[in-house]
Amino acid sequence: MAISLKKGEKVSLVKKAAGLGEILINLNWKTSANRSLLGRLFFGDIAQQGIDLDLGCLYELKNGRKGVVQALGKSFGSLRQPPYIALDGDDRTGAVATGENLRIDGNKIAEIRRVLVFTYIYEGVANWQQADATVTIKYPGAEDIIVKMDEFNSTKKMCALALFMNQDDQTFSVEKLIMFYNKHKELDSAFNWGLNWVPGRK
Repeated sequence: MAISLKKGEKVSLVKKAAGLGEILINLNWKTSANRSLLGRLFFGDIAQQGIDLDLGCLYELKNGRKGVVQALGKSFGSLRQPPYIALDGDDRTGAVATGENLRIDGNKIAEIRRVLVFTYIYEGVANWQQADATVTIKYPGAEDIIVKMDEFNSTKKMCALALFMNQDDQTFSVEKLIMFYNKHKELDSAFNWGLNWVPGRK
C-alpha cells in the first residue's frame, strides 16, 4: 500500500520508540528504454534528447546552518555528520533502475528545521510530461508516500516537490508542492532560504 499525495496535502512522519529511522526519497523518471513502442512514438526518444533530471534539496538546521545537497557542484552531503542528508549518486539518463536517492537521518530530526526537496533538468528541454517523474518517500514501519509530478504545463527547469517541516522534534510534516521555477535562486527566494548562488558544474 502507498499514500499518494495531492498538491498542498500534508502527511506526518512520526518518530517511534526506536526513532524515526532513515527517510529515503527516491526519484525515478522514464526513458525511451522503458517506454512502450506506442509511448516512444507519441513522446519521442527522451534519451536522444539527453535529458538529465536531478534530485536535490535545500536544508536548514536548527543551529541556523543552511545549504544544498545536489550533484551540481558535487554537494552530496553526509548522513554521519551535518546536514545528516546525503545524495547517493547521479543518474545521468534515467536508465538506472533505482533512480536517484536522497537519504535523511530521521534520528537527527531535533537538529533539522526544514528540508525542501526539488528536481531540476540539468540537460535537455523542460518536457516534464515526457519525463513522467515520480518521487517515493519511504521510512521504517510506514506506508510509502508517493509524490507524482502530475502537472506539466511549465517550460521552467526546476520543480519544488515536497517540503519537510520539523513540527515538534518528533514529527516531520511532508507537503506536496509541485511548483516550477527558472533556477535555484528563484526557488530559494520563493521559500526565503537566503543562500548565495554561483554557477556550478557536475
